[in-house]
Amino acid sequence: MFTRITKSAAETARLAQMVGKKLHEGTVVCLDGDLGAGKTLFVQNVARMLGVEGEVTSPTFNLMNVYEGICRVYHFDLYRLESAEELDDIGFYEYTEEPDGIVFIEWSDKFPEELPEDYIAIRFERTGGASDERQITFRCVGEEFVDDLKEMDEFCRF
Repeated sequence: MFTRITKSAAETARLAQMVGKKLHEGTVVCLDGDLGAGKTLFVQNVARMLGVEGEVTSPTFNLMNVYEGICRVYHFDLYRLESAEELDDIGFYEYTEEPDGIVFIEWSDKFPEELPEDYIAIRFERTGGASDERQITFRCVGEEFVDDLKEMDEFCRF
């Protein structure tokens, strides 16, 4: 586990771009935090680092967006879902069990029992300092991405 403090949206974007350099196909990344904490901004900037062109938007109403870049990027937003049964309807398990790209899941804490066995969890929290200051905590669930997380920790320093 490691934590970074970003003092602005620009710093959060820069951190995301650094993380994007260390992600690879088959990785699932779960992002949690309050509304407006920076989850979508983070995904937008990782996607840009991965060569996605055009607008990357929150899939709040679509529930999932797919973007083409260096590798495919799947972006889920579970905020509007009421039950785990709805995950079947959007093909959630098809994309998260053996992903052929990188999968981002916003609001994953709504259905923790439905998440894959291994993933990288990122938690966004306002610090109470400057309005754009965030504490962003990275941790692994399962064993598959432990080495990836260590590499990110060493690489993602300001």
